[in-house]
Amino acid sequence: MGCVKIFVTNYLLSNQIGNFAFMNWNFLKKKDKTKPAVKKSKVREWVDALVFAIVAATIIRGLLFSAYAIPSGSMEGTELTGDYLFVSKMSYGARMPVTPLSVPFTEPVMYGMKTYFGGWQLGYHRLPGFTSVKKGDIVVFNKPSETGTPIDQRTTLIKRCQATAGDTLTIVNAQVYINGKAEPNAPKAQTSYTVVTDGQQLNPDVFQDLVINQMSPTTYEMIIPVDEMATIKSFAGIKSITPYRVPAGTYQSEVFPNNPKFSWNQDNFGPLVIPKKGMTIPLNDSTIILYNRAIENYEGNRLGRQGNKITLNGKVAATYTFQMDYYWMMGDNRHNSLDSRFWGYVPEDHVIGKAVITFFSTDPNKDLFHKIRWSRILRPIN
Repeated sequence: MGCVKIFVTNYLLSNQIGNFAFMNWNFLKKKDKTKPAVKKSKVREWVDALVFAIVAATIIRGLLFSAYAIPSGSMEGTELTGDYLFVSKMSYGARMPVTPLSVPFTEPVMYGMKTYFGGWQLGYHRLPGFTSVKKGDIVVFNKPSETGTPIDQRTTLIKRCQATAGDTLTIVNAQVYINGKAEPNAPKAQTSYTVVTDGQQLNPDVFQDLVINQMSPTTYEMIIPVDEMATIKSFAGIKSITPYRVPAGTYQSEVFPNNPKFSWNQDNFGPLVIPKKGMTIPLNDSTIILYNRAIENYEGNRLGRQGNKITLNGKVAATYTFQMDYYWMMGDNRHNSLDSRFWGYVPEDHVIGKAVITFFSTDPNKDLFHKIRWSRILRPIN
């Protein structure tokens, strides 16, 4: 969930750049009066303008900012399905293309065909940025678990950063703690509630926008936005509303690190130290479970066994030192988000940029005349 597909809104930008390309720049050149002026054909002018527009828009989109769309509810109610947002690549420093040979302004796969050439990949490089990823930032990044695909061609996601490199993260009854201190929840964060009724049939019109799972004739699990809680409580037939939590000690196999040695779940998790560049850990059975994905998949090493000893790239090793910083990303809609709780750390080379503004928004559940969410246009993201 939370996939963020590239939204090709560079049309306006390209259009302006195209107009810019038609401007007469001959005043910069010294005229040779002995040579007759060569007039370009209309076709040549259009081709030159189109090439200039594509190149300039690609550079701007690659180095400055991009437009993205929110297709799912993992960040509700901070970001809503149908929001269109600008992502600043300058904030953390623009990441240079890993696969430079690709078709601009397209999805990685279209009509069953790749739009990039993966046979030539560059290493990870990033320009200097204004800042680094901070706790609380809403970050756009490539999905780490899609191994086997070039980093910059993986599915794009948007989540909130909950922990940065070197932090110790713990989740207790759905509350995130960083280094032993409770991390502030997003103002419009959502979670699930157990709703007990007196058995009356719920009005479907009232609850049509809520995610509901009926557990028994009188009990429901609902994701309720904070600003709708008071209204839901006031309805006839509602006996109680309590936060739904997976009890501590309950093992969920789909939750990272996907090993029963760590009986963690989405609401009770950790403690877990987030890897940091230069941080050295001992290599043992527990650390291998917690960090093998980072060591092998993200940093390109090979772990193995030689009797009772652990090997790194074929040699016996007692420790490992991380080469990158990592982050822990979670959706604000905590019970409707596939995030770091399920696939682990986000390496720094997967980070694309910081979400800064919602420039447009449409409600996919409304008709044409009520589709635009006017109150969300040009709305800063926090």
